[in-house]
Parts: sequence; C-alpha cells; structure tokens
Amino acid sequence: MRAYYRSLKPLIGWREVERPLCWTRLFGRVAPVELEIGFGSGDYLVARAQQHPERDFVGIELEWEGVQRALRRIAAAGLTNVRVLLGDARPILWRAIAPQSLARVYTLFPCPWPKKHHHKHRLLTQTQLQLINSRLQAGGACYLLTDHAEYFQWVLGNLTDTGFTAYARTVPPQVGTKYERKWLAEGQSRFYELTLTKVQHCPVPLLEDVPMETYRVQQFDPARFQPADVDEGVHVVFKETRYDPARQIAMTRVVVVEDDLTQHFWIEVVREGGEWRIRPAPGCGVVPTVGVQRALDAVREACGG
Repeated sequence: MRAYYRSLKPLIGWREVERPLCWTRLFGRVAPVELEIGFGSGDYLVARAQQHPERDFVGIELEWEGVQRALRRIAAAGLTNVRVLLGDARPILWRAIAPQSLARVYTLFPCPWPKKHHHKHRLLTQTQLQLINSRLQAGGACYLLTDHAEYFQWVLGNLTDTGFTAYARTVPPQVGTKYERKWLAEGQSRFYELTLTKVQHCPVPLLEDVPMETYRVQQFDPARFQPADVDEGVHVVFKETRYDPARQIAMTRVVVVEDDLTQHFWIEVVREGGEWRIRPAPGCGVVPTVGVQRALDAVREACGG
C-alpha cells in the first residue's frame, strides 16, 4: 500500500502552536522567508526551495490532498527549508504571521472566480493586499501569475492605498505548474504577471486570541439539551450532539463563522466530580475567538447554567 506522505514534520499546525509563528524557531536559523499562497501540489514551492537553499519557504494550501502531495515532494527532495500550513490564507495572515516577517509572497494561477457574485471569494482584494503589505519587510514583493485577463485587470484596480508599486507584463510559460501546463495544452501561450514592490508600510496589526472562559455547571440533562444557534455579528450553528451515559460525557459539534475564519470543532460537556465541565474538546485545535466564546456561552445556557 502506497504511503500518502513520508513525514509530517514540515506540516505546522498553526492553530495549535504559539502565534505569531516564529520562523527562526521553526527553521532553526535566520534566513529570508518566502510564502506561497495556494501551492496546489507543491511543485513550484519545492522547486523554489531547491533553487534557493539559502532561503526558507512556507506554503499555504486549503486542500489536504495538495498538502499530502507537497509532503511527498518535500521528503523525496530531502528539503529542510520548507514548511506547509493547511488552511485559508486569510485567517493565517491575520492571526499567525507577524508583521514585516516575510521577504516575498506569491500566488500562481489563483482561482479567478469569474462570476460576479463570486468575486467576494477572490484573492488580492484591496484589503488583502494591505494585509500582505503589512506582513512584508521593507522592499518586499508580492508576485501574481494568472491566465485570466479580467482577473488580472481586477487586481490592478485594487492597488490604490496598498503601499505597492506595480510592474505588469505578459510572459511565456515559465513555472511548470500543473495549471500552467493545462492552459498551455489548451493553446494559451501568454500569461499575465504582476510584481508588486512594497514602498510604503500598511500598518495592519496581528489579530490576537480572545481570552476564553470555560464553564462548570451543576446540572446537565442530555434528553433536554438543545443549544440555540447564534446569528449576531458571528454565526454559531450547532450540528449534532452525542452522549455516552457510561462515561457521562456529551459532545456537540459546532460551526463558528466569523469575518476571517470558519472553525469546525466539538464542545464537550463532561462529568467532573459533582459538576459538569464545558470546554472545547481536546485536540480540536480551536483558535480562541469571540465566536468560540459565544458557542461556549450557548452551551452553558442550554445546560441551564
């Protein structure tokens, strides 16, 4: 049976570790750090790391399958200067990457979300460009390569007040990624390249964790337990609850949606002595936020606490 990956060592659980991420601690040295947003299968990320052993590389990818492929490539190449993060780049940039800690950010062939009502999902809005600027060191660069002309023009229209100067051009195939090969096979031989150089700093502070309060209540009736959803600034949706009477523990699955972050996790209600303890289930990797606290509050209220 083929292994999905050889080692999990390059994978950083950004929700579980201390934030912001300390590159010196993670790589064991001081070196310029480059970040790729949406690395797909990791082919370009690995190629860059091989070409520049004097630099360290971090990749963010939303899909676990892509992370698996990248881990295989990293191990096969014997690289020690690559780390990967699983998740959405936006909350990771907001919450886990320190201001002025990156030398370069790049994204290759991001989804253009061509339908107008999907534009809210696009990468490199004005707000996101300001955020990227804040995480770049002085003189750092943000690089975009795309096959989509309309998306390219849309990004150019977002540059006002982002602290970047822009250099735009069309280029031939040059990076060898899966999507570049796909568009090339379909007859496209010119692509759109945008290099943004930081000339002014945009001060976007790190979003810090919210102090989280867990609870102890005197009573819990699993037959009547039904926490109410919350839709007030943040969205809290309770999906299901399971109860183990032998162990006297209930688990309720919840989805919390906030501006920059969506979290899926379990909250446990467990018997401890003469009380019931309410807390996020261990191992869920919850980022403490206002929404998570609202979910805990709703569970307490459903217990009658």
